[in-house]
Amino acid sequence: MNTAKHVAIILDGNRRFAQKLMLEPWKGHEYGVQKVEELLEWSKDLGIIELTLYTFSIQNFNRPKQEFDYLMNLIKDAFNKFYNDPRIEEYSIKVNVVGRYTLFPKDVVEAIDRIIEKTKNNNKFIINFALAYGGREELTDAMKRIAQEVQNGTIEPEKITEKTVEEHLYISSEPDIILRTGGEKRLSNFLMWQSSYTELFFIDKAWPEFTKEDLINVLKEFEQRGRRFGK
Repeated sequence: MNTAKHVAIILDGNRRFAQKLMLEPWKGHEYGVQKVEELLEWSKDLGIIELTLYTFSIQNFNRPKQEFDYLMNLIKDAFNKFYNDPRIEEYSIKVNVVGRYTLFPKDVVEAIDRIIEKTKNNNKFIINFALAYGGREELTDAMKRIAQEVQNGTIEPEKITEKTVEEHLYISSEPDIILRTGGEKRLSNFLMWQSSYTELFFIDKAWPEFTKEDLINVLKEFEQRGRRFGK
């Protein structure tokens, strides 16, 4: 039986959810943050040991300034709050942030770096936040690092393998499941390399509407799927 240990989620539909409530579109992200806090508990209960959450894409830099500034403050406040969450030590949570997040304002980068440093030695539960992330950008950055090492003489071109590429990605772990909320049925530049044999699930509900029962149903269907990995 398949058991999902690493679940990646595209957290989509926050703005549409806010519009249903007749709020400014970006207000939906507050509800999205609250749902992530609940997701941590659900994952612990259901045996998931790694989450990768597509939180802010590299393309999201094109959002209107008012929304962008709002999102930056929300991200900063969320990480500052999570820094003091007792579950970090109780569950031994390691926080990674994958993407070009150093493009964010200085105070946001500092909040992120602080929690990464605090949790770097934890090892029982991993949360990867994909921030300023893009799958093509991840591969581009990996190629640049490999090219630099070839230039430095530390890698011979003929010895470059898939493992070499994986070692230079932001994240080498391959998710068992990629789940997208919000009704769209595409990956939108998410984990382009790592998703080669990942099982895909698409949910019509917006992310703030997602429930533990929805996650349980996804995990149950995953258990029934035949994963052949090309065989």
